[in-house]
Amino acid sequence: MGVPAFFRWLSRKYPSIIVHCLEEKSKECSGVRVPVDTSKPNPNEVEFDNLYLDMNGIIHPCTHPEDKPAPKNEDEMMVAIFEYMDRLFNIVRPRRVLYMAIDGVAPRAKMNQQRSRRFRASKEGVELAEEKHKMREEVIQRGGYLPPEEIKERFDSNCITPGTEFMNNLAKCLRYYIADRLSNNPGWRNITVFLSDASVPGEGEHKIMDFIRRQRAQPNHDPNTHHCLCGADADLIMLGLATHEPNFTIIREEFKPNKPRPCSLCGQMGHEIKDCQGMAKEKKGEHDEFADSIPVSEQEFIFIRLSILREYLERELTMASLPFPYDFERSVDDWVFMCFFVGNDFLPHLPSLEIREGAIDRLVGIYKDVVHKTGGYLTESGFVNLERVELIMQAVGVAEDNIFKKRKEDDEGFKRRMKEKKKRMKAEQGPAYLPTGQFAPQAIGGQGRPHAIENARHAAYEMRMQGMNQHNMNAAQSLKAKMRNGNKSSAGPGDQDSRGMKRKAEDSDSEPEPEDNVRGNSLTNSSVTRQQKLLNPTG
Repeated sequence: MGVPAFFRWLSRKYPSIIVHCLEEKSKECSGVRVPVDTSKPNPNEVEFDNLYLDMNGIIHPCTHPEDKPAPKNEDEMMVAIFEYMDRLFNIVRPRRVLYMAIDGVAPRAKMNQQRSRRFRASKEGVELAEEKHKMREEVIQRGGYLPPEEIKERFDSNCITPGTEFMNNLAKCLRYYIADRLSNNPGWRNITVFLSDASVPGEGEHKIMDFIRRQRAQPNHDPNTHHCLCGADADLIMLGLATHEPNFTIIREEFKPNKPRPCSLCGQMGHEIKDCQGMAKEKKGEHDEFADSIPVSEQEFIFIRLSILREYLERELTMASLPFPYDFERSVDDWVFMCFFVGNDFLPHLPSLEIREGAIDRLVGIYKDVVHKTGGYLTESGFVNLERVELIMQAVGVAEDNIFKKRKEDDEGFKRRMKEKKKRMKAEQGPAYLPTGQFAPQAIGGQGRPHAIENARHAAYEMRMQGMNQHNMNAAQSLKAKMRNGNKSSAGPGDQDSRGMKRKAEDSDSEPEPEDNVRGNSLTNSSVTRQQKLLNPTG
């Protein structure tokens, strides 16, 4: 799951850690595809020693790819996984070790998070299907045209769980894939391959971290080993920092927001399902030869250089005149630990700390102010000093009241701006009794001539719905006026202003919302207690 918004915040604050990957493409000669020779030097001018693949970060994108149709069955799924892995190996080109880790049985805390996520996803899927069916009926009633619903064969991603038949078949196919590449690909001949399938308990990234720590404990370990970890979860950045390896890089897909997606009703681009009008399909190409093609580009990859991030953190976490010796590696461990409070797969985050509101910067500032009182670091050899953490939480509690007040002010400002926007839009509209659309009155002359009716059923439906909406709105406003006057007539004396004029119902503002009287200090105490119980369950 990762940490929401963490990578976006990190890439904006430290932009130099992001580097785009250079990828060598395969070529075709006389209709035959020539694969890339991965034994040649890396085009990114960096030679990686070890490549670690968090396989769940590969399996899930293959179930719902963005640059091609989703696989229909298990066979297509396996081929998509193999092609994805070949592409990653072509970019990284490790020289010593290739480690593949599939998620096994997760800890109980992670299971709770997974179950809540899957139940929510199932509920949202049912609601989306109902909304789609409702929108389809409305579009057809308006006279629009929609293609018939097709029952598509899709791969069920719920089987990507330890203990299923699919995971057993995946392990067998990966063993065949490894044996084939070791025999036929020259880039694989001098590397050692490890496969940890779903039968081994633990998450994939934790298996990888355990492997790295075991390698560091070996007497012949090379401290200049260059590691590369593939995964899309933002918590991999924290795990990579926690290894304290000087050369650590993460490769992941580049995130491109606001990608165009086709409408799920008509299959056309340029609008969403709520704005679908059921218009005729536009011809793509002279003979509609591009009808089923989706205009998307191939997914690109980026490198996250943790060595550069360590330099950023060293400048930011440096503290002068400390009562104890300064150790950068210990401060990195504290920084990783504090990031757990803004999001984690195992601990619920504090309600007052949001990454989008600069929570990490606030925590770092509090940490540098309070570290003189703590007398030492928050963590030591993987263990947490709860007395020192309590000082940090108390400082957070002091700032919580201002955080909640600012949130309330921002929320009220947003509602006020939206209300003003609605008033401006209402003022720009004409009187309600004037027809709109093709039947709207036009100026006399050649410029404003009314156009011919293209769809009479659609136009009549819009006029009928507009009249019904106006009638319902007037009835609702009249009912609200009666309720405010104690079930009296809306034209009674209580509905007149100081000038003796009747006040319209729509001129009055909506009733004020109940005030939020939750205090930041009480919430802080409960949050700190909950976090301490989670960190120290035996206490």
